[in-house]
Amino acid sequence: MSKVVGIIPARWGSTRFPGKSLHRIAGKPLIQYVWERCIEAGCFDQMIIATDDMRIAKAGFNFGAEVAITSADHPSGTDRIAEVAKKLKKASIIFNIQGDEPTIDTGLLQRVVRKLSKSRRMAMITAATPISPEEARNEHNVKVILDSKNDALYFSRSLIPFPRGKVPITYYKHLGIYGYRRKALLDFVKMPASSLERAEQLEQLRALENGVKIRVVVSETAAIGVDTPEDAREVEQLLLSRNNG
Repeated sequence: MSKVVGIIPARWGSTRFPGKSLHRIAGKPLIQYVWERCIEAGCFDQMIIATDDMRIAKAGFNFGAEVAITSADHPSGTDRIAEVAKKLKKASIIFNIQGDEPTIDTGLLQRVVRKLSKSRRMAMITAATPISPEEARNEHNVKVILDSKNDALYFSRSLIPFPRGKVPITYYKHLGIYGYRRKALLDFVKMPASSLERAEQLEQLRALENGVKIRVVVSETAAIGVDTPEDAREVEQLLLSRNNG
């Protein structure tokens, strides 16, 4: 059996929302909701919060999470989880779950874990959800186009594919969850940043430029990402309405 470890990378600094991980929503820090959803999914053998900030670490300890203290020098969350993965010798699959999606679908977590666990030939997996053409025009919504096997052809902030003809198009928004074979993750962080990655500011393009296949699971539901205090208020209203429903 594969040992599957879920890791939530968390840092204090955020250009638009410093301290986002600990922003309280309906009485609990944001990152606690993500951790609870991962535990509720029941598909991870181990769940870890990876952070270089003792405020986040203390909060994690307080709500019962396992916490790994990492270097403060990592340029990305992927590098942060790779530091932890190096020490997890018995883990065969590592999942990177963004800490700012408190409504992440537990069913989606189960699906991506199941798919990656069943195929030893699969190195990486992620997820996407259909969006409207209007949403696809927003550069903050990262789009992905798929081949016939649901492997990613390309990720972009631009509108892809471009609707020049009258052929019906389904646009897919990339969702912030990645699964890796442990070796694939450790190999990935050793690769130099690629030209497409630097141009689009999307690190998954590094994998594609180096010939790594990324399987994409399509979900009909999308979590609400918290990028600003306004997003946090929207999520809080949603969570409170669910609790009162």
